[in-house]
Amino acid sequence: MFRKLITLAAAAGLILSAGALARADANLKVGVSAGPYADILRYAADLSAKEGIHAQIIEFTDWTQPNEALNAGDIDLNNFQHVPYLNNQVKTRGYDIIPLDKSIIVPFGLYSKKIDKIADIKDGATTAIPNDPSNGARGLELLQQAGLIKLKPDAGVTATVADIVDNPKHLKIKELEAAQLPRALDDLDFSVVSLNYAVSAGLDPKKALILEDDHSQWGLVFAAKPKNKDNPAIVRFIQIYRSEPVKEFIKQKFGGVILTTW
Repeated sequence: MFRKLITLAAAAGLILSAGALARADANLKVGVSAGPYADILRYAADLSAKEGIHAQIIEFTDWTQPNEALNAGDIDLNNFQHVPYLNNQVKTRGYDIIPLDKSIIVPFGLYSKKIDKIADIKDGATTAIPNDPSNGARGLELLQQAGLIKLKPDAGVTATVADIVDNPKHLKIKELEAAQLPRALDDLDFSVVSLNYAVSAGLDPKKALILEDDHSQWGLVFAAKPKNKDNPAIVRFIQIYRSEPVKEFIKQKFGGVILTTW
């Protein structure tokens, strides 16, 4: 009987040890582009801290920086990009980074300081799209969604201005750094702008000429180095992010403009 009690005590000790390991403090550095994405991550970080996962949210002002930092090992995880952008970065820069779970759809929109609706766009108007390949394609797709241009049917996520087959309003399309697009609105008739840069610049997404909808193929994903794809702290942090409390936070804070994928 005494030996049985020792065995049971030892088993209980192992269970407690396993639980303690599962609850042990873990530190994560999570990269994100500046703007509303970071607000959501910070809310998830507050929840994860209750489970001993302490996530430091690090904001970057340039889209290339979160992947540079991730590849260099300066951060553990990032959440700011869609798969086409990540694929292009891996291809052109040789990064050892993979996509993990989906997070949110952050709609691109057409914004203007001069007109209030698409019907007011005049012949020969000047607009702009991001100058990186994948987001340039995304911008062109939005112009097509607005009925302003037509692209080759097979252009897809690699579309460029050379794939425009119909431009009935003879739009002049400039290609600018994504972060510069809101500031360029003073010199443009309208422009494609990503939501994070729009909000950071004080633009109101609800006043956009058009926004992407929930059928967008450009939803954001978490990304990490392959060796960390099963890291328990990363897996749990993403689970907490993709939870009902975070979904409700997004709904309340952003009024349905930012869309969840869970």
